[in-house]
Amino acid sequence: MAEQGPPRRGNGIVGVLKEQTSKWERRAPLSPHHCAKLLKTGVKRILIQPCSKRIYRDAIYKDSGCEITNDLSECGLILGVKQPKPETLLPDRSYAFFSHTHKAQPENMPLLDKVLEKRISLFDYELIRDSNVRSVYFGQFAGYAGMIDGLRGLGEWLLSQGYSTPFLSIGSTYMYTSLSVAKQAVLAVGEELKSSGLPPEICPLVFVFTGTGNVSRGAQEILNLLPHEYLDPSRLHELTDRSPSKVPIKGINFKVFGCVVSAEHMVERKTPNSGPFDKHHYYEHPEEYSSIFAKTIAPHASVIVNCMYWEQRFPRLLTNKELLDLRSAGRSRLLVIADITCDKGGSIEFLKKYSSIQNPFFRYSPEDDSTQNDMEGDGILFMAVDCLPTELPRESTKHFGNALFPFLVNLANARKLEDTPAPLHDACIAHEGSLTEMYKYIQKLREATPVQTPRRQERQDININPLSTVVSLSGHLFDQHLINEALDVICSGGGRYRLATWELGQSDDETSRADLEVTAQSKEALSGIVDKLAKIAVQGSITRQGRMEGREDGFEMPQEEACSVRGGSQVLILGAGRMCEPAVKYLTTTGRQFRAKKDSPVGDGSIDERVSVVVASLYIEDAQKVVAGVPNTSAIQLDTSDVAKLEDCVSKANVVISLLPAHLHIPVATACIKFKRHLVTASYVSEAMQALDEKAKEAGVALLCEMGLDPGIDHLMAMKMIDSAHKRGGRVQSFVSYCGGLPAPEAANNPLGYKFSWNPAGAIKAGRNPAIYLQDGQKIEVPGEKLFAAALPVQLRSTPAFALERLPNRDSLIYGDLYGISEEASTIFRATLRYLGFSKIMDALGELGYFDIDPHPLLDSNTPPTYNTILDALLLQIFQNVEESEEKKVGSGDNNSLAHALVALDCCKNDSAAAESAATCIRWLGLDALEPVPKSCRSIFEVLCKRMEEKLTFGPDEKDMVLLHHELDIAIDGSRERHTATLLAFGETGDSSGLKRPESAMARTVGVPVAIAAELLLFGDVKTRGVFRPLTAEIYEPALEILNAMKLPLVEHVEVL
Repeated sequence: MAEQGPPRRGNGIVGVLKEQTSKWERRAPLSPHHCAKLLKTGVKRILIQPCSKRIYRDAIYKDSGCEITNDLSECGLILGVKQPKPETLLPDRSYAFFSHTHKAQPENMPLLDKVLEKRISLFDYELIRDSNVRSVYFGQFAGYAGMIDGLRGLGEWLLSQGYSTPFLSIGSTYMYTSLSVAKQAVLAVGEELKSSGLPPEICPLVFVFTGTGNVSRGAQEILNLLPHEYLDPSRLHELTDRSPSKVPIKGINFKVFGCVVSAEHMVERKTPNSGPFDKHHYYEHPEEYSSIFAKTIAPHASVIVNCMYWEQRFPRLLTNKELLDLRSAGRSRLLVIADITCDKGGSIEFLKKYSSIQNPFFRYSPEDDSTQNDMEGDGILFMAVDCLPTELPRESTKHFGNALFPFLVNLANARKLEDTPAPLHDACIAHEGSLTEMYKYIQKLREATPVQTPRRQERQDININPLSTVVSLSGHLFDQHLINEALDVICSGGGRYRLATWELGQSDDETSRADLEVTAQSKEALSGIVDKLAKIAVQGSITRQGRMEGREDGFEMPQEEACSVRGGSQVLILGAGRMCEPAVKYLTTTGRQFRAKKDSPVGDGSIDERVSVVVASLYIEDAQKVVAGVPNTSAIQLDTSDVAKLEDCVSKANVVISLLPAHLHIPVATACIKFKRHLVTASYVSEAMQALDEKAKEAGVALLCEMGLDPGIDHLMAMKMIDSAHKRGGRVQSFVSYCGGLPAPEAANNPLGYKFSWNPAGAIKAGRNPAIYLQDGQKIEVPGEKLFAAALPVQLRSTPAFALERLPNRDSLIYGDLYGISEEASTIFRATLRYLGFSKIMDALGELGYFDIDPHPLLDSNTPPTYNTILDALLLQIFQNVEESEEKKVGSGDNNSLAHALVALDCCKNDSAAAESAATCIRWLGLDALEPVPKSCRSIFEVLCKRMEEKLTFGPDEKDMVLLHHELDIAIDGSRERHTATLLAFGETGDSSGLKRPESAMARTVGVPVAIAAELLLFGDVKTRGVFRPLTAEIYEPALEILNAMKLPLVEHVEVL
């Protein structure tokens, strides 16, 4: 009898199970950081079962506000990673874990029976989808770990063969504290490889990756940390050609080579001259194809990294005989096979057994078809570890928590299934003692299967009677619930079915197949059922063959597999300015791919190509200059005021980056909402943009703004520091942020100590915005015209050699609310950095009248005035209110007359040094020159901008600099700490050839963040929708990690006050 008691479901209390399936299972569904946030956002309590092997210690969970106990009986929601033991399940709760039951897997049916018996609501992580994209997946982690472990094995195997290589320095993935540390180890090996090289006898060292899914992408990402070059499969023979006439490849032993192969490179039609390869035909009729891998790929491979899914109906990648023949003929270079798929006797026929994390390698001898657990003899080294993601428990746990976090407050408090959002509702297999509607097919499959096994039986075993036919279903039957729909069609049509054959895809990327023998009482009823199945065939690949009333009547229904895309994933970048180039470079060199969205065209559920980028500009030449020589890019001319053309471009992209002026973002955002495309900008959130929030949420679209430098990276740094302080129980007493785009010190060679990497007009206007900030509890307001006068010297601990000043930057108070510190911080201050002396000169220019944007009478004449005439007019205007004696005192006859005249300005009174600096700058800019002002200038402000544009630009050998600095004073445990974080980046200079366009620090620190954001949205890593800023861990954690890897690191320091 089932256990009795009041239902706990929906009581707001969450439990986390201790994992007991494997000693290596150190993952958890939530990190302490996630727990702390949940306890602040709607979860009442979190109870953690104690576990000494979990990647995060119990004490850290306790510090985050969790309770450590074995007793989870008070919990309404219980989370695990793998399946718990059936006998430990508590009744009338909600559980979430990988159950492996939704395909009616026979070995897990006892667990499902216990779930039903105890009236449990079972939510399966594998079934949680957002916009039809699976939220929780670990294929990429398997790729990371498999490749790192494979490199370790390669180093040890080569040593046993008498070759010392840098790979010996690499350990297994679990030996590193994090993926980042492991990557650093691989990078270090890459540096050694570049300087010392590899033994020529083993070169070229060629890594062949099979498949293009998440696993393959993860493995390739590790290889990309080494000096490398990728080749198309058709060119592999050129690399290993040893003929006497072959010209040696320069530097072949100072890098490794990669080659990614998919089905089209592995097989060919058995019938000659059958036309080009057709992937859909291959998946439907694999028996018409034979493998050519042993002939075209294997002879050139040093390491095979097997990442592809395989079923017995497909040709094998490599058979025992093929490998033996290659070795006998002296045509095999194969050293290592890293079989991440771990399919025993599968695509690689001679995989005889699995290995383990603690003993990851074994030696295979093709000559006697034997395996040995050593490296002492001849053969091939194998790695076939079947639980690789557990080697990255920290990253896996973060991924788990990030994916689950948006749903957990709802799930913890939902008493009824209908109270949950669609992704959770659709992931619920059982509820209150019954299978949910979407998963009732599980019981039908159990009843329809005489022998419960996922292995396929021979079609000859199927008995076709005169009123029956066989319907073959293939595709994502379970992930897309096509099996459920098909069974309902049969039953509602008065028919019956028998599950004759059955093959289960074991992962999200894999398709499943089922042959259903359908019977009916009449020909008309059977035909009606088949017709209805044909109507749902647009959601799955369905074929029918059989006979009715003795007549052979095989035919193929329309085929279109759900959830798939043809062609590459596309990012549309609007605007071809300097920020565009780093964004394009980042997106086209990552080589990452993403799972297709629900509304995509047909295909296999994943994208084979790298990310492609389309750069659109009003001036096609600008866009062409950006994409010149960059693979997977194209340039188009686009006037964004042409709404029809703008919408056409947006509709073809997956994510849009707008680098246009801020006022042009709104029509772009509107088009993105219409076509359900995500948008990234570096601009502040305007009122007009914020007004689109609800529409964006309804459309499931992310409009991510303020993702540049400032705003952008400053948000990422701030929230990382603030969240960390709050997690430790601290209170932020003071938040101070400085940011400046400056010339590098050696390029600050003018009186202002400043040069422009963007429009001078925009930079000057930004310096005239009013500001407000909080200082020791007091609100301080600075009018725009007084902003330069409010500048004060500042010296940063991280850059003591820089003489700097800071100017208040706009409204600092809003950041108290944005960052969640308005109730605790008495100081909230954001400022712009300039070199010392800049503001006094700019203040003098402003008071003199050079910031006047109104048309000036002198500039309205047919004869343009000289710059000196304009200066004299401005000086005369100042002297109109000066007494005659004072006017004589500052007469023009003195050699320092200009400096003396400027003393009349309020900003220069009693400060002769400031007047002299301003006079020096005026002369240096040529504002006293006798040459005529260009006719295009209509205001004094335009005169100043024209001169600054001519004089304050970077030379070809000069670099800019970006300096971003945060200071947080934190009160914690009765003491005060000062936490600082600094980002210092320098731009590039042009090379001697003049072919390379230098990349400025400002362009890189704006262009790269928007590209990172686009990438995170492409791959489903960001779940937030609507209009928002990058203030959450789902963005700042991966973004800061990527910036660090791209040599844009934060330097952090903690000081006890």
